[in-house]
Amino acid sequence: MLKHKFVEFIPEKAEEGVLYISIEYCTAIHKCVCGCGNEVVTPLSPTDWKLIFNGKAVTLHPSIGNWNFECQSHYWIRNNKIEFAGHWKKHQIVLGRENDMERKEEYFKETKLPPVGPIVDEGEQTSMWKKILKFLKF
Repeated sequence: MLKHKFVEFIPEKAEEGVLYISIEYCTAIHKCVCGCGNEVVTPLSPTDWKLIFNGKAVTLHPSIGNWNFECQSHYWIRNNKIEFAGHWKKHQIVLGRENDMERKEEYFKETKLPPVGPIVDEGEQTSMWKKILKFLKF
């Protein structure tokens, strides 16, 4: 079981059994629940983890797979409880990472912001000097 703490800044040394959540910086950090001592960072964003707080307990979605740690622990945090997931083989980890990347690319493709600055006719060939002079308003 983890207890949660809402903080502005993540402390330098995380305590075992505590999930630190910074809404201001959209991140949550905790020590790996296997006991290896590694700090696990879970960014909160539409393409990373989602945090659900029901007024009493927190849930992080999706599961946490610590594939870069020697322990390679894999678990869920649901209502402040740890639920261990099955061990993933190397090909499953690769596939999971590829799926994550595809979801992120799709999200950012769909939410692409319009270009910033003046719109220039692509057919217009402007020399560097003309651009500089225009910028300086000569």
